[in-house]
Amino acid sequence: MKNILLIAISSLLMACHTDNDDNISQVNATFNFIHYWDDTKVTNADFNTIQYTNAKGDELSIEKLRYLISKITFQKSNGETFVLDGYNLVDVTNGTNLSFAPTTTIPTGDYSDVSFTFGFNNEDNYNANYQDLNSSSWSVPEMLGGGYHYMQLEGKFIDNTATETGYAYHAIRAVDNSGAVPVFENTFFSVNLGAVSITKNATFEIRMNIAEWFKNPNTWDLNVLNNMLMPNFDAQILMFENGQHVFSLESVTQ
Repeated sequence: MKNILLIAISSLLMACHTDNDDNISQVNATFNFIHYWDDTKVTNADFNTIQYTNAKGDELSIEKLRYLISKITFQKSNGETFVLDGYNLVDVTNGTNLSFAPTTTIPTGDYSDVSFTFGFNNEDNYNANYQDLNSSSWSVPEMLGGGYHYMQLEGKFIDNTATETGYAYHAIRAVDNSGAVPVFENTFFSVNLGAVSITKNATFEIRMNIAEWFKNPNTWDLNVLNNMLMPNFDAQILMFENGQHVFSLESVTQ
C-alpha cells in the first residue's frame, strides 16, 4: 500500500512538472520573404526584362532588389515584448536570405502584434560595425550621414524619349545637406503584421508588393526621379511614405 501511494505521488509530481513545461514552452519563428508585382509573383528569374508597368505608366525591369529588416518583435497585450536577435539582408537578386530563422526563441501564447523594422533604427545604424554588410557594399557614404542602406532597387525603364534608361531607387535615412548643418529625418519604419497565437514553431510568409514603392500615396515618375536619389531629401521622404503599404502578412503556419 505504501509503495502504491509513493507511485501515485510521484506520478502526480511528474504530471505537474510536464504541465509547467508546457506553459513555458519556447518555440522558433521563421520568416520567409516572397515578392510580387501586384498579383504577379516575382523571383530573380523574372529580372532583367522590361515587363512591369508602374502607376504612372512607366514600363520597367528589375535588375537588383536587396533590403534590410531588423528588430522582429512579438508584443503581448500587457505590453511585454520579445525582440528577436539579428537582422537579415534579403537579397532577391542572388536568391539568398529569402528565409530568416533567428536563433532567439519566444514563449508560446497570444500576441497582440508582430512587427519588424524596415532598415535599421538609428541606434543600430550608427553604433555598430557590421562586417557582413560592409563586405556587401551596403554602407552609406559619410557625406550622406553614414550608416547603412535600407533598400537597393534597380533596373531600367523606357523614358519619355522611348530610350531604355537605368534607375536606382535606393532608400536611406533622409539627409538635407543644403545648409551649413545637415538636417536628418528618420525614414526607417515599423511593419506591423497584426495579432497571432503561437502554439508551436511558426513560419511567417511576408509579402512585398514591389509595385507599391511606385504608387501609394505618391505616384512615382521615373522620368523625374530615377537616379541620385540618396542625397535627395524629398525623394527619401516620398519613399518612406510609399513604403508604409509595401509589406503584408501572407500566412502563418504552425
